Amino acid sequence: MNRRQLIQALLALLGTSLGLSGCARATPVTVGIHPWPGYEPLLLARDFGWLGEAVVLHEGSNAGESIAGLKDGKLNAACLTLDEVLSVRASGVPLTVILITNESVGADVVLARPDIRTPAELKGRRIAVEQGALGSLVLQKLLAAGGMTAADIDLVDAPPSAQRALWQAGKIDAAISYPPFAAQLIDEGAVRIFDSRQFPHTVFDTLAVRRDRLAQLDSALHALINGHLRALEHLRASREDALRRIAARRGLSFEEAEATYRGLHLPALSDNRRLLMPEGGLIAAARSLSQLMHASGLLAVPDTLTGLVNANYLPRGN
Repeated sequence: MNRRQLIQALLALLGTSLGLSGCARATPVTVGIHPWPGYEPLLLARDFGWLGEAVVLHEGSNAGESIAGLKDGKLNAACLTLDEVLSVRASGVPLTVILITNESVGADVVLARPDIRTPAELKGRRIAVEQGALGSLVLQKLLAAGGMTAADIDLVDAPPSAQRALWQAGKIDAAISYPPFAAQLIDEGAVRIFDSRQFPHTVFDTLAVRRDRLAQLDSALHALINGHLRALEHLRASREDALRRIAARRGLSFEEAEATYRGLHLPALSDNRRLLMPEGGLIAAARSLSQLMHASGLLAVPDTLTGLVNANYLPRGN
């Protein structure tokens, strides 16, 4: 083989190599997701084709399915509340938060009988609360606002989905709830006496990823966050179109879909950068929540918070 033939062969080999590299697909990120207003932008992004083939959303009916998928390795990411992230980390799955999807600014609410107007008036009354980290957090804030302790009230262990029946049966005087179940109690005559506006920067929903799989998911995670942010902008700029799509998917009226976003703040890129700083708002919230979960027996030991946040997948620039 002469020199020219050798060069041509090498160039052909190089071209084949580059072609194979260019056709190689990124390892897909498999994301557990369930119905919740703060997670809807991801579903909008999928519908518009803004996530690409490297993102696979696994829709379930509740967070428990996503948590099981993370633990058995079938999922490498999931949409979870901050307390759920801490619980999964405690089980040995190394989760890190790469995006905050929403912050509660009134969505988590205490609803009561019309004759009860302040937290202090709940003394001696029956309050329904889901015995988990979030329910315990809201209850703690409620008791502090009313100058009470847990001994001053009668706790009824019931998730929001079961509270309407208890209310109709006259078995509770108040309930700690959130959308869409809160609307059911309001329809029954319940009044709002306390909500998460009284303790801001505390209750967050997140997108969390297994830290041990970050390296292989790099490009897919960038696509995932870019898609979410693009859909979030669509929700803001073309709100009616976005809400009608969400309403159709969830079997809601336009008004019902719109109502699910009351009391929620959907953080933009700049908000996420601030909250996901090494000593930013999410770490502060997680530290308080971890201590509460430990005191309530939900965590054997407080979370060290090591590796809890990772802002590296947020877009750079404005």
